[in-house]
Amino acid sequence: MLTHEYFMQRCIQLAQNGLGFVAPNPLVGAVLVHDEKIIGEGWHQEYGKEHAEVNCIASVKEEYKHLITESTLYVSLEPCNHFGKTPPCSDLILQNGIKKVVVGSGDPNPIVAGKGIQKLREAGVDVIENILKIECDVLNKRFFTFHQKKRPYIIIKIAQSADGFMAPDEAKQVWLTNDISKRLSHRWRADEQAILVGTNTALIDNSSLTTRLWSGKNPTRILIDKNNRVPLSQNIFSLDANTIVVNESKDDSKENIAWVKADFGKNIPQQILKMLSEKNIQSLIVEGGLFTIQQFIEVNLWDEARVITAPIRLNKGKASPLFLGTLLESFSLMQDKVEIWQSV
Repeated sequence: MLTHEYFMQRCIQLAQNGLGFVAPNPLVGAVLVHDEKIIGEGWHQEYGKEHAEVNCIASVKEEYKHLITESTLYVSLEPCNHFGKTPPCSDLILQNGIKKVVVGSGDPNPIVAGKGIQKLREAGVDVIENILKIECDVLNKRFFTFHQKKRPYIIIKIAQSADGFMAPDEAKQVWLTNDISKRLSHRWRADEQAILVGTNTALIDNSSLTTRLWSGKNPTRILIDKNNRVPLSQNIFSLDANTIVVNESKDDSKENIAWVKADFGKNIPQQILKMLSEKNIQSLIVEGGLFTIQQFIEVNLWDEARVITAPIRLNKGKASPLFLGTLLESFSLMQDKVEIWQSV
C-alpha cells in the first residue's frame, strides 16, 4: 500500500522544478491520486502564472476527469485562499469537488497562514496536515525565512585553496576552482534572487555576476561601494541584470542601476537586508570578498555556507573566514571538494 509520504515526496520533486523561476512565490508541487494511481500532477512553474494545484488538475486526461471528485489531492504547501495574481486555489479545489486534501507545510505568509486549510475544512473537505513537514519546510527555506525572520535567506559562498586561503595578499585575481565548480556557482546564482559583493571584489575580479554558464535568470546584483569607486564601465553594471549600489552619499537611479544611501557607521548587513526585504527579495548569495563575508558572519546573518576547496595551495594570503555550522552535504567535482553547511 502506497503511503501519504510516497505521494508527498513526488510533490516535493515536482516543486523543485520551479527553483529560480517562481520567487518571491514559494515552490509548490501537487499530485492528484485515485486508488493509489496518480492521475494528475503539476507545479508552480513561473511567478505570476498558474499555481501547482491549477496545473495539476488541468493535467488530468479527459478519460480520468470523472475521477477527480473521488480523488485525493496532495500538495506540498497549504493552498492559498486569496486573490493575488491568480484566483484562490482553495476555491478551485471546492469547485472541482475534491473531498480530501493532504498538505505538507502550512503557509507562513500572514495572508494565508492557516486560512486556506480552514476554508477547506469549513466546506467539508477532509484535510490531513504535516505530511513530510520537515522536508516541505526545507523545500521552501527561502520563503519561510523571509516571512518568519523578515529577511532574505542568506548563502555565504567561499572558494578557497587546499591550505585555507581565499586569495593572495596582493590585489590580483587568482582563480582557484575548476571549470565544473565554476558552472555550479553559476547554477547557484540562477537559483537565487540576489548576489552581493564588496568594492574590492568588483574592482579586482570585474565579474558580471550573471548566470552565463547556466540557463536561468540573472540575480539582482548588490554592490557595497561606500565611496562609489567602481567605474560604470565594470561588468557589474552591464545591462544583463539590475544592480543596486549601497553607498554613503546618494540615492539615484539610471537605466538598470540604483544607488541606495546607507549609514556606514551602523550595521551594513542589517541595512542591506532591510532594503532587500522591502523589495520582496527572498534570497541572497554573499559571494565576496573576505571582508564582506566576515561582516555577515560576525553578526550571525547567514543561513547556509557553500565552500568549494580546490587542490591548489597558496601557502599564504587572505585566510578563509571561520564559522560555526553543521555539515549537511559533501561531494567532489573532479579534484574540487564542495561542502554545504547550515548555520547553528
